Amino acid sequence: MTAGFIAFHYPRPEHFEEFVGRTHKVKEFLQSRAGFLSADIWATTDGDAVITSGRFESEEALGAAFAAARELGPIVGFDEREYKPREIFTVRAR
Repeated sequence: MTAGFIAFHYPRPEHFEEFVGRTHKVKEFLQSRAGFLSADIWATTDGDAVITSGRFESEEALGAAFAAARELGPIVGFDEREYKPREIFTVRAR
């Protein structure tokens, strides 16, 4: 069954563009993982949040991709460039 994630990120205004660049690096990384289907990067019109989403062939593929992404270190972790913790939801197709 197809599985995915939706994540809401809250970068500080002065780090917004840098943060968007970081999300593109994560997307490139995820594209190289087994079972990857798609990923998107969105920004709210008020510039308050960046929303990322991705789809994988299975929950196992999603889990393996997330585990491997931890190797990217600060690119995927919360840090001082964000004004509040990100919210990440894993989802499954219905």
